[in-house]
Amino acid sequence: MPDTNIQLTSTITEDNKLELALREIEIPEPGENEVVVRIEAAPINPSDLGVMFSLADMTTAGQSGSADRPVISAGVPPKFMGAVKARVGKAIPVGNEGAGTVVAAGSSPAAQSLMGKTVAVIGGGTYRQYLRANVQSCLELAPGTTATEGASSFVNPLTALAMVETMRAEGHKAIVHAAAASNLGQMLNRICIADGIDLVNIVRKPEQEALLREKGARYVVNSTSDSFYADLTAALIETGATIAFDPVGGGRLASDILTCMEAAASRNMTEHSVYGSDTYKQVYIYGALDRGPITLNRNFGFAWGVNGFLLFNVLGKLGTETNIAMRKRVADEITTTFASHYTHEVSLAGALQLDAIAVYAKQATGEKFLIKPQE
Repeated sequence: MPDTNIQLTSTITEDNKLELALREIEIPEPGENEVVVRIEAAPINPSDLGVMFSLADMTTAGQSGSADRPVISAGVPPKFMGAVKARVGKAIPVGNEGAGTVVAAGSSPAAQSLMGKTVAVIGGGTYRQYLRANVQSCLELAPGTTATEGASSFVNPLTALAMVETMRAEGHKAIVHAAAASNLGQMLNRICIADGIDLVNIVRKPEQEALLREKGARYVVNSTSDSFYADLTAALIETGATIAFDPVGGGRLASDILTCMEAAASRNMTEHSVYGSDTYKQVYIYGALDRGPITLNRNFGFAWGVNGFLLFNVLGKLGTETNIAMRKRVADEITTTFASHYTHEVSLAGALQLDAIAVYAKQATGEKFLIKPQE
């Protein structure tokens, strides 16, 4: 193990600039309950882009530096500088999760038990070559599981499982999921098929419809179709779904889902009420693919809610026993139910290329990047 390693950092400067760069840092010694993981694979998730790009205008991005130490710079609109003042001048490590081999371990039995094993890790700063992490942030992978297979063991798998557990905890019986052809959406589809849960998948393209149906999805509706409202309402009537998870955020999709839920719930009402049905309808926003305002057209009664859905907050509500069970299921099924597929693999330097950024910054369904820090 070398004395130093490279990590990707994001910095907002006082002169309204974002700077993405590779920095050389020391490799710290592990504490009693810590390990050092040689990071061999780390995915680029939408949640990583918020740290990477902050509120910078990436249309102004330029590239400098050298081939192995590229630097990306972009302007931050002055109106946003107040919102990011807490991170001005700080080189923030990027990367929420990854996987690799434990190459050093602290003195505790838990740390020593991971020595030489392949683990997934969460906690931040995984876009680097070597990461020190607490053993509680590590998930031991089954023998034979590669770092690439285990790289996405936390964010997408636990989010999908947390959706199902939230559905159960709140007393709903089926789920609606938007942008459903994503890696996370396909995981959720596999979970729901295995657990016997009806899932209504919302997509935007015919090829995404075909993909999900090929994967066994029963209910797939296209939001760009002229029959979208009728198709969604019919699926909601059949499934009884009253909870939805939306990664789009902006626009009127959340409103459209609530409207169709209300239409499904009120079809058997014998008396008209200006307050709508008494069936509670819930939409959780867990992403920001559309950063515009959320538009709600109030034609779905008064029994509804729209809330944010952040994985780490939700895990805290679900409790320790549920969290342990979820993590075990992920480890057991990481190459099946929770398998991730990547369209691009890049080095740390490769992630800081304008052409690569132009692709993964779009957060397009079917485009997923994996960083290989050792290359």
